[in-house]
Amino acid sequence: MTAFALAYTLHVLAALIWVGGMFFAWMILRPASVAALEGPARLKLWVQVFPRFFIWVWFAVLILPISGIGLLQMRFNGFETAPRYVQVMMGLYIVMVALFIRIQSLQLPELRKAVEAEQWAAGAAALGRIRRLVGCNLIVGLAVVAIAAARPLL
Repeated sequence: MTAFALAYTLHVLAALIWVGGMFFAWMILRPASVAALEGPARLKLWVQVFPRFFIWVWFAVLILPISGIGLLQMRFNGFETAPRYVQVMMGLYIVMVALFIRIQSLQLPELRKAVEAEQWAAGAAALGRIRRLVGCNLIVGLAVVAIAAARPLL
């Protein structure tokens, strides 16, 4: 396997884990948990789900820029000569990381604290904020994937 193939494979896998995980959580797990669980049990589920998923998101957050910069150097000899779509993808990555850090550092602790105190209304409000931020991040992530997929056509 060439260095380019390895970097590209790691890059795609990291993006797949992050964006695919958000898609699964938003489109599959959330509706199923609403249908199957009462409010307190649903909140407890999410308190367990997020930290497990976030370990994998941190993997993606680290791998994407490392592999991306490697790909940038191997393919375009640097940022200045990279096509605009690559620069846009890098900017959207920064947006995604900012949203993720906001969720993990501000919203998740609120959810955890509310669940531990059995303050279900506060927990539901915190989960709602997380859901909206994950939804925004999912849209950005899908846009990045669409840009990457369309690049041969650009």
